[in-house]
Amino acid sequence: MLAATYEGARRFAVRPAAVQPPGPGQVRVDVAYVGICGTDLHIRHGAMDQRVAAPAVIGHEMSGRVAEVGEGVTGWQVGDAVTVMPLDWCGACAACREGHQHVCERLVFVGIDAPGAMQQSWTVDERLLVALPDGLSLRDAALVEPLAVAVHDVRRSGLRPGERVLVVGGGPIGLLVGAVAAAQGGDVRISEPNPARRAAAERLGLVALDPTSAPREDGVADWTDATGVPLAFEVSGTRPGLDAAVAALGVRGRVVVVAIHPQPVAVDLFRVFWRELSLVGARVYERRDFERAVELLAGGTLDVASLISCVEPLARVEQAFDVLEAGEATKVLIDCGAR
Repeated sequence: MLAATYEGARRFAVRPAAVQPPGPGQVRVDVAYVGICGTDLHIRHGAMDQRVAAPAVIGHEMSGRVAEVGEGVTGWQVGDAVTVMPLDWCGACAACREGHQHVCERLVFVGIDAPGAMQQSWTVDERLLVALPDGLSLRDAALVEPLAVAVHDVRRSGLRPGERVLVVGGGPIGLLVGAVAAAQGGDVRISEPNPARRAAAERLGLVALDPTSAPREDGVADWTDATGVPLAFEVSGTRPGLDAAVAALGVRGRVVVVAIHPQPVAVDLFRVFWRELSLVGARVYERRDFERAVELLAGGTLDVASLISCVEPLARVEQAFDVLEAGEATKVLIDCGAR
């Protein structure tokens, strides 16, 4: 089989690799598609070398089919369509004991801290597998993982039907957050300066605003009637984005911080105090979020196919990264061959 390995900043190699037979409690999966996300781009740039030791197979957004099961595995059969929830927790820390395994104090994120999916054959523990229903295309199913992020974010927000929702940042996660919020009855606007991303939002049936427009011409003030919205999601990962999300909130509004801010960022705490705002963190997902994401895709609720800009074969992994890094693509998939 072939595997793509991260070799150091801006370098990948695609070469033959040994197939790893499944051990007890493990399943070998023939990989169909792997999505590239912003974290993978950070790895490519060398920004996560403290966690990713080259050479390393990365990738955590995937779909595939069971190819072989190990001793003691009874819940899976060869040919089953699956995806992987790439979280491996310790089960013993305070977070795990309280039922919050997804924020385990010793969490291993598979595909970052452990070998990932950018290979034609991937052996994982059976407990990481999530079943995919018949009829759901493996191509679309590669987006289950980022959709599960969005499902978790919206669940953390406490969204009520009819609420106005501002999503700051129209990358793949921001678009999926907007789509999930709209599916749950939210009146959603996406704030995004990139015209290609605004077009992607509109293909999902969402209203997109340009925050670089002159005041009142960007549509936010007219939409909120200057009273503020009850709910905002910060998905840009920028200080101006966080400022905009907080500033958009009305009395007792909630802002859900979805994007990763690696450095401390100042927050207008006077506004938080004055309007009794709530600041909510949302990190990765729980299994119920994964299962809900599968339901949304299988039921045709969300047209994620419109988000897939490009599919490249595994042999062209570097070109696939180049396409995403150019900034015009929404979601790029790597085709690993399984069907």
